[in-house]
Amino acid sequence: MTTPSEETAKVKQVWEKHAPGYDRQIAFLERVQFGGGRQWLGARAQGRVLEIAVGTGLNLPHYPSGVTITGVELSPAMLAIARRRAATLGLQADLREGDAQQLPFGDAQFDTVVCALSLCTIPSPAAAIAEMNRVLVPGGRLLLLDHIGSTWPPIYAVQWLVERLTIRSMGEHLTRRQLALVQAAGFAVVERERLKAGTVERIHAVKPA
Repeated sequence: MTTPSEETAKVKQVWEKHAPGYDRQIAFLERVQFGGGRQWLGARAQGRVLEIAVGTGLNLPHYPSGVTITGVELSPAMLAIARRRAATLGLQADLREGDAQQLPFGDAQFDTVVCALSLCTIPSPAAAIAEMNRVLVPGGRLLLLDHIGSTWPPIYAVQWLVERLTIRSMGEHLTRRQLALVQAAGFAVVERERLKAGTVERIHAVKPA
């Protein structure tokens, strides 16, 4: 049985390896599976924005003008690409290395927290969501986009079989569902969409004032 720190180290190693080709590898899924998702997140972000697992910075072009952007990422290789993307876009973003399960910020520092396509690989999504709650101001917004376990039993069964391999090889879970964790952390869900036979979920939740 691996420890949480060992699982986190494994995930970091995976993304260090895949960073150079990540944008190319995910391009097809961005169009077919997650189309419009990043725009959906950006349209709802406001104020001081913290992006968890910023990756290569694919959300950066979609944030509105006037927000301040901070991002954390476990993989230095992914982070380097995100910094280059921010520079190309002319964004003054504070992008730093960090673990979603132990955020390097004080309480109530952000108006919006964004996390896209990452809770599927974070070893403890419950711990990450609790940290998101902690760093949000009362009334702050939580915006999530991820692939989750399908609502169609045949598709869910295939996801379950495939993740027997992906969990071991990449730490990637295909059947997780985040809604219950968001609610257990005390958030009030104000918008929720499930798409693509229930395999993609968008959540807009608010930390109670």
